[in-house]
Amino acid sequence: MPIPTPHGGQLNDLIIRDESIKQDLLNKIADLPKLKLTERQLCDLELILNGGFSPLDGFLNEDDYNSVVEEMRLTGKKGKDGKGLLWPIPITLDVRENSYKVGDEVVLIDLRDDQPLAILNIESIYKPNKQNEAEKVFRGDLEHPSIKYLNENVNDYYLGGSLKGINYPKHHDYIESRKTPTELRKEFESLGWSNKKIVAFQTRNPMHRAHRELTVRAANDLGEEAHLLIHPVVGLTKPGDIDHHTRVKVYLEILKKYPKGLATISLLPLAMRMGGDREALWHALIRTNYGVDHFIVGRDHAGPGKNSKGVDFYGPYDAQELLKKYEDELEIKIVPFRMVTYLPDEDRYAPIDEIDTSKVKTLNISGTELRHRLRTGGEIPEWFTYPEVARILRDSIA
Repeated sequence: MPIPTPHGGQLNDLIIRDESIKQDLLNKIADLPKLKLTERQLCDLELILNGGFSPLDGFLNEDDYNSVVEEMRLTGKKGKDGKGLLWPIPITLDVRENSYKVGDEVVLIDLRDDQPLAILNIESIYKPNKQNEAEKVFRGDLEHPSIKYLNENVNDYYLGGSLKGINYPKHHDYIESRKTPTELRKEFESLGWSNKKIVAFQTRNPMHRAHRELTVRAANDLGEEAHLLIHPVVGLTKPGDIDHHTRVKVYLEILKKYPKGLATISLLPLAMRMGGDREALWHALIRTNYGVDHFIVGRDHAGPGKNSKGVDFYGPYDAQELLKKYEDELEIKIVPFRMVTYLPDEDRYAPIDEIDTSKVKTLNISGTELRHRLRTGGEIPEWFTYPEVARILRDSIA
């Protein structure tokens, strides 16, 4: 199976490579207004510029924004069937006040080092209906982390328009593992994976033995020549999550536990919205851009758990059901996976929905229990995670 076509048919890379054109842009910067980006905006900008958000070539204008909120589709970019291309999450640039006008150019600045990253050509200025966005995109529960962010952190006006890229945001850690869609596609070719199935695994948490077993099983189920991309999010995740420095150390350690040649890793600078089923569809489209043709979607994919009343924000398999609905429009196949659990009497892992738990003993450790054991020095058994991983996690809270 060849590496799939990017979502929308073309992989955008918006960085200007021609040095004379780039110099002309740099010469313009001094006379243009500047806008420092938030952490979320930086993540979004990087994935627009490097093609991870193809077919987007900028922040959504008002028509596209409204269509994404209401229909999960873009208006200006059509598929072969004439429908707007699928895009379930609004990618917007919010500003405090409407001090701009259509046709203006604005320099987007990295808040960390004041470096210019791109020039936005403003094509649309609008005041969104935040309540409608909250209800349609995130289902309206005021405790949802993205609704809280929308109400407490997002400014009142959105700017839409296309971008001219000057530089990617700079990173100073794990540079060799931060691969753009173009770089990752080239890596697949160099590894000889171009005509083989590649299944991606999304995570924002440390990986343990159950995750290793789940991903190996997913690759094996696709055939002997299938391979695996560990593609963790290292942008913004759920408040309270373990920091990405610790998690990347874990991922690199886990990578050593796979059969030789089965898996590779790339870090994804995504700002998650914890948007459940819509986010799962978004994740699948992003992985298509990165050259992957299969994507693991598990229980409560990208869900933020429960609210303060103990009510789930999303159903456990809402994500799988939404992706099933749109499978004919996707160039990536979904690999649905249920949770795997440890069978101590057989010293192996198995999918929990294949086990009669009334007759077979199972063991599992929740994230809450793991954090308690880490804090108190409690035992972390080898059936749950590798000793090397346990050491990394203990060191992170020492």
